[in-house]
Amino acid sequence: MKGLTDIPGVRVGHVSDYEALTGCTVVLCEGGAVAGVDLRGSASGTEELPVMAPDHIAPHVHAVVLAGGSAFGLEAASGVRRYLEQHGVGFDTGVTRVPIVPCAILYDLGIGKPGVRPTREMGEAAAAAATDGPVTEGAVGAGTGATVGKLFGMRQAMKSGLGSWTVSLSGPYEGIKVAALAVVNAFGDVVDPATGRIVAGARVAPDSRDFADTAEQLKRGARSRFAGANTTLVVVATNAALDKAGAQKLAALAQIGMARTIRPVNTPYDGDLVIALSLGKRQADLTALGVAAADAVSEAILRAVRLAPTLGGLPGLAD
Repeated sequence: MKGLTDIPGVRVGHVSDYEALTGCTVVLCEGGAVAGVDLRGSASGTEELPVMAPDHIAPHVHAVVLAGGSAFGLEAASGVRRYLEQHGVGFDTGVTRVPIVPCAILYDLGIGKPGVRPTREMGEAAAAAATDGPVTEGAVGAGTGATVGKLFGMRQAMKSGLGSWTVSLSGPYEGIKVAALAVVNAFGDVVDPATGRIVAGARVAPDSRDFADTAEQLKRGARSRFAGANTTLVVVATNAALDKAGAQKLAALAQIGMARTIRPVNTPYDGDLVIALSLGKRQADLTALGVAAADAVSEAILRAVRLAPTLGGLPGLAD
C-alpha cells in the first residue's frame, strides 16, 4: 500500500524545513483530475477553491498544494504553477496553458521559526520531488510543523504530522480504490474510533502524558488559549469516475472520517477541509465511495499522529 499514490495519475512531493519546522506538500495530477471541495472549518486559508465548483469553466485541476506558514504559505502554489507551466501542463486558453492549482494552508507559526514560511521556491521544489512511490508520512511536508490538542496552548499540545491510507472496494467494484492524505493540525484531540480513546491531544500539564480531554474541558467552561491557529487538511483521490458534483459530494462524505477521529472537529478555530479528486473511467456507487473515503480519512489521521516524532519540544507518538 502506497497511500494516495495508489491512485494512478497521482504523484506526491514534500519539502520540509526542520529548522523552522514548516513545509509544503504537493499532490500532482498533471493529466487533470475532476475535483470537489468541502470546507467546514471557520478559520481557513485558501486559494483557487472556486475552480472546483460545478459551474466553473475549468474542468480539471492539475495539482493541490498544502502548506504551512498560515496565509504566507499560499505563496507556495505559485511555484507549483511555475513548475507545471514549464512542463506544458494547464488549462488551454488558446494562448497559453494555465495550471489550475488549489491551495490550502495551516497555521504552524507557533512552533519553530514564525518568520520562515513556505515560499514559491519551496512549492516548486516539492512539485519537482513528486513521485508515484509510497507517500512519506510523519512530520514531513505540510505536516512538518503540525500539532494537535491546543486547548491550553502549545506547551501542552502534542506533535502531529501527515498520514496517508488507501481503502480498496470489492465485489462488482473490484479494482476501485479510494485513498486519503491528511495533514493534522487540529485544535482538538485525535481519537481512535475503534476504542473511543484519545490517541494524541491536549495534556493536563507540559510535563504530563495524561490527556485533558478537550471536549469535556470545553463543556466545563474551559476557554482556548490558542484560537484560530489550527486546521486539518485532507486530499481524497479515487480511480472511479465522478463529475464535479459527485466529487464535491465525495469530499463531504469523506468529512465523516474526520468527525470520527478528531474531537471536537470543524470548530471556529479550525480551517478543516477536504478536496476530492477523481481520476478514472470506471463507474461506482457514490455512497460506497463515500464510505471508503471516510474510512481512508480516519486511518490517515491516526497515522498522522502515530508516525509523528518529538519535535519542537512537543512529544510525538513515534518516539
